[in-house]
Amino acid sequence: MDMITRKGQGWLFTTAFAAITATSFCFILRALVIDNWGIDFTLTETQKGELLGVGLWPFSITIVLMSLFIDRIGFRVTLWFAALCHIMGLGLLFTATGYWSLYAGTFIMALGNGAVEAAANPLIATLFAHDKSKWLNRLHAAWPGGMILGGLLAMGLDSLGGFDWRMKVGLMIIPVLVYTVLLIGRKFPVSERVASGVSYRTMLGEAGFISAFILAALIMLEVGRVFALSPVVSFGTAAVLALIYAFFARSPGRPLFILLVLVMMPLAVTELSTDSWISSLMTPEMNRLGLAAGWVLIYTSALVFVIRIFAGTLIKWLNPLGVLAMASALAAAGLFLMSGATGLAILAAATFYGIGKSFFWGTALGVASEQFPKGGAVTLNMLAGGGMLAAGIVGSVLLGAAQDNSTRDGLRLHDATHQTTLSEQYLTERVSVFGRYKALDEAKVAVASDADKAVLEGLSGSAKKDALKEVALLPVITCLIFLGLILWFRRKGGYKPVVIGEMH
Repeated sequence: MDMITRKGQGWLFTTAFAAITATSFCFILRALVIDNWGIDFTLTETQKGELLGVGLWPFSITIVLMSLFIDRIGFRVTLWFAALCHIMGLGLLFTATGYWSLYAGTFIMALGNGAVEAAANPLIATLFAHDKSKWLNRLHAAWPGGMILGGLLAMGLDSLGGFDWRMKVGLMIIPVLVYTVLLIGRKFPVSERVASGVSYRTMLGEAGFISAFILAALIMLEVGRVFALSPVVSFGTAAVLALIYAFFARSPGRPLFILLVLVMMPLAVTELSTDSWISSLMTPEMNRLGLAAGWVLIYTSALVFVIRIFAGTLIKWLNPLGVLAMASALAAAGLFLMSGATGLAILAAATFYGIGKSFFWGTALGVASEQFPKGGAVTLNMLAGGGMLAAGIVGSVLLGAAQDNSTRDGLRLHDATHQTTLSEQYLTERVSVFGRYKALDEAKVAVASDADKAVLEGLSGSAKKDALKEVALLPVITCLIFLGLILWFRRKGGYKPVVIGEMH
C-alpha cells in the first residue's frame, strides 16, 4: 500500500467502479431483451427465467475459484480475464440461434462478472480498510449507475425504432472497453490479508468447509440440470469438493459467517432476481400508463445509486445490521405493494422497494469484511457468490415458475368454469431445476384466436402479480434475522468492526 498514492488509490477505485458498471450493463440489457428472446426463440417463462438465472449463478464459479488464487495471480490478471470473458460472451450472443447458444453466451459473460467482483471487493477492502462498509457501498453504486445508463441507451434505441435486440446487447461493449483501457499501466497493491501476514489456511478457515459445501451444492444443482446428472452424482461431487476444501482449511467455519452466507441468499433473490424480472412483471401496468416497463427498473436504480453514494452516514448512525433490518422491511413493503399497485401508486411502491434494496449488497459485504478481515478475499467473495448462486439458480427460476404455475392453475379454473379445453390446447411439458412442469407453448399462443389470447394475456398479467407477492416474503425473513443479530451483538457489547490482530 505504501506504493499506492492517494491519486493512484483514486484511479484504482475508478477502474473497479467502471468494471462493476460493465457487469450491470450485462444485467439490465439482458433483462430488457428477455421478452424479445422469448418471441424470437419461442421460450417459456421458466426458460426465460433460466436464461436470466445463468446470467447470475456462473458468477459464483469465478468469484469463488479466483478468491482462492487471487493473492497469487493478482487483481490485474483477474480483471483482464474478466474482459476476455465479456468479449467472448458478447460474440456468442450476437450469433445466437436458440436457447442453448443464448445460454452459453450468457454463461461466459457471467464468468466475467464474477471475475470482476472477485477482484473489486477485496481491492476496495484493502484500499479503504478504515471504512469498508462506506466504500463498498460506493463501489456498488456502480451497479445501479450502469443499469440507469444501459437502460436509457436501450430505451433510446427503442424510441428511434428499427433496431433489434442485438443492437441493445451490443451496448455492453462500451463499459467493457472503458475498464479495459483503465487497466493499462495500472499498479495494484497486495491484499489486506497478505499485507497483514495472515496465513492462507487461516483465511480458508474463516469461511470453512460448511460454507464451501453450501456453494458447491448450489453450483452442482444447476450443473446437474444442464448435463442431466443424477442427484447422487451432483451432491456427491459437491461433497468431494467440500472435503478438498476441508483438507486445506481444517475448519468448519465461523458460525456467524455461515449464517451470513445463508441470509445473503434471500437478500440477493429479493434484489437481483426481482430486478431480472421487474420489467417483464410490470409490463401490463406500465403499458396502461403509456410508459415502457423499463422505467420502473431505471427509477429504482436511480434511488439505489444516490443512496449508496451517501450510505456511509446512515451506516455509522444505525450500524450495518440496523441498516439491513430497516432495508429488508422497506423492500418487503415495496414488493407487496407493487403486486397490487395500479397507476401512479406503482411509483410509491417502487420507491419503498428501491430504498430498501439499496443497502443490501454493499452493506452485507461490509459486515463480512469488518467481522472477518482475516478471511480476506475468500469470505468476501463466498458471501457474494452465495448470493449470486441463490439469485441465479433458484430465485430467477422461482419467479418464472411462479408465473407458469399461476397461469396453469388459472387456465384449469377457466376450463372448469367455462367448459373449455384451453389447458389441453396451450400447455406443454418442460423440465427445470424444480422438476417437470407445464407451461404455455408460446408458439401456439402466437397463432391463437383473439378470444383465446385475451384470456391468456389476462391470466399472464395476474400471474406476474402473484410472483411479486411470493418474493415479498423473503425480506420479511431477513428482517427478523437481522433483528436477532442486533440483539446478539448487543449482549456482547454492541457491533464493532474487528481489526486484524485482535483476539476472537
